[in-house]
Amino acid sequence: MENFPHRKLTEQIIGAAIEVHKTLGPGLLESAYEQCLCHKLGLRGLSLLQQVPIGVRYKHCAVQCGYRADVIVERAVLLELKASEELAPIHEAQLIT
Repeated sequence: MENFPHRKLTEQIIGAAIEVHKTLGPGLLESAYEQCLCHKLGLRGLSLLQQVPIGVRYKHCAVQCGYRADVIVERAVLLELKASEELAPIHEAQLIT
């Protein structure tokens, strides 16, 4: 893992996410977790972008079709937040895409 350039940053993000989830518990909307996580990350001095539009490339054309990155931390790590009991294959496909 020494070659992973964002290791310390991801450790901070994961720690904040665990703390938010432990405090709030399960059952809330993704938007509630997102706002609380962003608050926590902001307190740690990290820069954040929320709900960033993501275009789709189709035959050399950028198409805006409603995709958004939930949170981008330090312009380096993209967060896709999920509030569900378990991850489905579609969630993994969303991340890969």
